[in-house]
Amino acid sequence: MANVLLAAFKAVVGLLSGAIAIVMDAVNNLSDALSSVITIVGTKLSERPADQKHPFGHGRVEYFSAIIISLIVITAGGTSLVESVKKIIHPTTPSYTTLTLVVIVVAILVKILLGTYVKGQGKSLKSDALIASGADALFDAIVTLATLISAGIMLIWKVNLDGIFGTLISLVIIKAGAEMLASPVGELLGSRISPEFVAQLKKTALSFEQVHGVYDIIVNNYGPNVMIGSLHVSVPETLTAREIHLLTRTMAETFFQKYGIIMTVGIYADCAGDTTMGNLQKDVYQVANAHDGVLQVHAFYYHEESGKIAIDIVPDDSVKDDKAFAETMTTYLHEKFPEHPFHIVVDHNYS
Repeated sequence: MANVLLAAFKAVVGLLSGAIAIVMDAVNNLSDALSSVITIVGTKLSERPADQKHPFGHGRVEYFSAIIISLIVITAGGTSLVESVKKIIHPTTPSYTTLTLVVIVVAILVKILLGTYVKGQGKSLKSDALIASGADALFDAIVTLATLISAGIMLIWKVNLDGIFGTLISLVIIKAGAEMLASPVGELLGSRISPEFVAQLKKTALSFEQVHGVYDIIVNNYGPNVMIGSLHVSVPETLTAREIHLLTRTMAETFFQKYGIIMTVGIYADCAGDTTMGNLQKDVYQVANAHDGVLQVHAFYYHEESGKIAIDIVPDDSVKDDKAFAETMTTYLHEKFPEHPFHIVVDHNYS
């Protein structure tokens, strides 16, 4: 409602004064009103519970809402840009009054209050759509301030910068829309989680006494407060199935309570220790890690019947051909350990 009223006031004032910057600002406010409606509808849809077709709920509707809002902002900016450029080519002198300036100042204050509140709610609810709406409103306050500056220059120095300011405002709106679009699109494509969050997850996993290493962390967002993930941990090979069962159950409960992640925990048997197999694992890891392009080695497994050794290798970004890299590593390791054939699984760093 606030955006609709602001748009109406600005449109009337802009048309009466002939100020294209104010009219374009009104168009932007109208797009904000539509964005608010989309945010409300999207939030309601995202709160729908999980069903048979959508077992993880409907939280990702938030991302689509944020995308639509971003596209509306970009469209509004593009429309404003066309009209502002026309004003530069065919300029008209705007007529500012006390009422015009009062409307602009009030609009700035309303937008600051509205944007701060909505963005704060979005952060607390972890809603991309609300954060986008709040950020857009705060940005509008800056845009409207530019309009006020344009009016001030016109009144004081009689210099008409209306079309130029309108163009600058339009470009800034388009840039803001593009930046707003990046976050929800990234979430839908599968953004990499932050290194800080990865460090927290590893620290939590390693807090369990039986866990020697943490690998293959994957976390996917299904909307605000809904995350599905998996990781592997290496544990002593002497643990019984019952002990492993208790460990994975306890870890899964911990990750859910601490981070809200529905976490699946996989197990690698660790041969670490001063034993024949432990020393073999250590030697293989050391030799493999010394090869160019190797980022990490894990998941050592020795097949007693054949003597074959299986390991997972995570290459760095310089490796583009997984198959060729696996063949190279297989040949390299077999030359270093000729008594053992090797099976290489090329893994990837998803976190």
